[in-house]
Amino acid sequence: MSIGEPKHPFPLWISDTLVAHAHEFAKYPPNEGTPELRGAIRDWLYRRYDVMMDPDTQIMALNGSREGLYNAGMSLIPEQKNGERPVVLMPNPFYQVYMISAISVGAEPRFVPATAETGHLPDFASVGADVLDRTAAVYICSPANPQGAMADDAYWRDLIGLAEKHDFVILADECYAEIYRDAPPKGALEVAKEMGADPERVVSFHSLSKRSNLPGLRSGFAAGGPESIARMKQLRAYSGAPLPLPIQRVSEKLWAEETHVTENRALYVEKYELADRLLGHVPGYMSPAAGMFLWLPVEDGEAATLELWQKTGVRVLPGAYLSKDTAAGNPGKAYIRVAIVAPRDETEEGLTLIRDTLYG
Repeated sequence: MSIGEPKHPFPLWISDTLVAHAHEFAKYPPNEGTPELRGAIRDWLYRRYDVMMDPDTQIMALNGSREGLYNAGMSLIPEQKNGERPVVLMPNPFYQVYMISAISVGAEPRFVPATAETGHLPDFASVGADVLDRTAAVYICSPANPQGAMADDAYWRDLIGLAEKHDFVILADECYAEIYRDAPPKGALEVAKEMGADPERVVSFHSLSKRSNLPGLRSGFAAGGPESIARMKQLRAYSGAPLPLPIQRVSEKLWAEETHVTENRALYVEKYELADRLLGHVPGYMSPAAGMFLWLPVEDGEAATLELWQKTGVRVLPGAYLSKDTAAGNPGKAYIRVAIVAPRDETEEGLTLIRDTLYG
């Protein structure tokens, strides 16, 4: 329960597609993705968010969303912003690739608390105008890893408005967007379109790892303004590796098919309800609205993780390992992250052991 590696079944029909196109392993694949794959992604974005992107200039296939999230920083963050070292804002807790991307280009990573007091999403306006004027990029994950909090319309509008005012790009990590309890989360591109924002203001990242239970496929995409995508394509041409053609053929079909996504989501909803039943009495428990994790309050995350492992064999992740120490402390220290990715019976066994060991 320590790693967000989906364990639900993936569509078995992909095997036939992979075999049918196995001969294409003998070809160099197109850098930005096949026209068919980019067309399938365009169609999915339109169905999901009512946003029409140009597949030739605004969409790029990725080796999983992590590749894109890292390379976006390498491609889009300038050496200076307003004559100073650029700042990259990110939530705290955070996905470590955000920080490493910023450090790799000499930018200053700034960690903005995403705690219960802020609704488990960062209040980027709180950093002050002087920092915002130096900000070149903001990383934001919605639904959030680890808390499952979803950015609503108002949150996206405030953040996009802040980006327009202070001229930075929003790197929207939305790889958990298809795993939710009730209503689907709003998308950054969706709100940017409604606002009439600069097309270069948002780059959105999605993945088949969580949506289709295929983390080993390493397939995702980035969608954004033509200039941003062109710069990311250029970096890929020099230093990256495009998806093999058979993987792209499989990906085309996965983005076009929704039944398996609906079935997958239903399995997570069952486990949300299971977690509510087993752990809802825990003070500070947050019922998950989305994503594949529980963010459980404990006295000390490392101590709780060690106790669980030694007494039960259940492995979770200390919240502090997802967070950066600050002057106010580590916002993840008093939490553990629990991945509810296994089948329901196994998840129930693990959650029961967690309940009995940590919460009596």
